[in-house]
Amino acid sequence: MQREHHKWYSSALGREMEMLVFGHYGRPLLVFPSAQGRFFDYECNHMIESIRGTIEGGGVKVFCVDGIDSESWFNKGLEPRLRVKAHGFYEQYITHEVFPFIHAHCQSPTMRIAATGSSFGAYHTLNFALKYPWNFSQVLCLSGNYDIRERLEGYYDESFYFQNPMDYLPNLGDHDTLEAIRRIKIALVVGQGAWEGNCIDQTKRMSEIMNSKGIGHHLDLWGHDTPHDWPSWRRMISVYIPQID
Repeated sequence: MQREHHKWYSSALGREMEMLVFGHYGRPLLVFPSAQGRFFDYECNHMIESIRGTIEGGGVKVFCVDGIDSESWFNKGLEPRLRVKAHGFYEQYITHEVFPFIHAHCQSPTMRIAATGSSFGAYHTLNFALKYPWNFSQVLCLSGNYDIRERLEGYYDESFYFQNPMDYLPNLGDHDTLEAIRRIKIALVVGQGAWEGNCIDQTKRMSEIMNSKGIGHHLDLWGHDTPHDWPSWRRMISVYIPQID
């Protein structure tokens, strides 16, 4: 399996950021790390191995990006408004640097991207897809929280509103944006085992909101033998990633 390590200085973040790329061909699959995770988490937790056949068969080319959650949403040493601002810089990194890199690497400036993430990575996956739907073909959200107000200890402003899917999606009225979202194949997947309680509630609530907005999606509740952990997510991606087209 082809494996590449990339590093460049991010003008948006003012420092170097790293990425791993797996595969030689296929639909680009952007992978967001879980809470406070790094670009190597997907590989180290054997997620790549779980979909080796799909990667080697040219089904997907996987782009594992770095995260900065420990400097933004999870940084309690930083004022809440600055946590939101820090995530804004990360958003610029993804949209202005990672998207173009993926398109150049795949030699296709118009190919739409698939994306996935587990736990807090599912938040990133859905948030970017809802805000930049023209860039995405499919998204797979595993065990996500889509209302992240708890990360700011009661602080709230307009900038945060537009980073919190549970808030802005119900009020989204722009026809073109909604139509672009409706063209994405969306899967919301969550287990019902240990540590999944809040994720179950938020996944169901997000499904209800999508139904109210006419956004087609697949809600998949796994059994009580599916806890909030990497083995569960390996099982989930082994089912869903081969279906990416």
